[in-house]
Amino acid sequence: MARKKRTDAEPPIFDAELADMPADLRWREWMNRIEAVLFAAPKPVDREALARVVGRDASIDLLIDDIREALRGKPYDVVAIAGGWAFRTRTAYAEAIATSAAVPDRAVDLTQNEAMVLVSIAYHQPVTRAGVSEILGREVSRDIIGALRDKNMITAGPRSPTPGAPFTYVTTRGFLEHFGLDTLRDLPDLEGLQDAGLLRQPSYSPTDEIGIETIRVDEV
Repeated sequence: MARKKRTDAEPPIFDAELADMPADLRWREWMNRIEAVLFAAPKPVDREALARVVGRDASIDLLIDDIREALRGKPYDVVAIAGGWAFRTRTAYAEAIATSAAVPDRAVDLTQNEAMVLVSIAYHQPVTRAGVSEILGREVSRDIIGALRDKNMITAGPRSPTPGAPFTYVTTRGFLEHFGLDTLRDLPDLEGLQDAGLLRQPSYSPTDEIGIETIRVDEV
């Protein structure tokens, strides 16, 4: 059967491999493509999306490493966030950005109670509302849980094996994006926070859960 000829109305086939280019120019073009995608994307871009614009044998990690090296000395960098990558300004320029008033405030407005509940869930997920209440030593209302869900900070997790099988709660990808974390392993070290007086040991039995008094997290 004869091969179908592409018509003018059909879009050109995207050449990800760039096999006709010299190796050094091909690598540079792949770097440029990844930079362009990250620059245009409103949220962190995952590995699968970046793999669509480079050759099958190209290493996304090595390309990101070379981009970061090329950006050394610039006021912005490529950072790993929520399982993907995104451009972020360096913290040294946070004051200049804030003073300019040119960038809208993207911070999620959290009350003190919401922040305490959120941090408790982040460190002990999946955890029930009753579990968070026990961690904090006071009742956590459904309204606070609902507010954190509305702000895309938490979502329902698996059912608890305890009587009544209540829902547990876990943090979302939006939580990672907001606080600039790649994974939950990037949360501040619990032992260090406790040494700094930001955490207290709970009075009840489970030793793997810690009550949160306060944590300050700045986003740039």
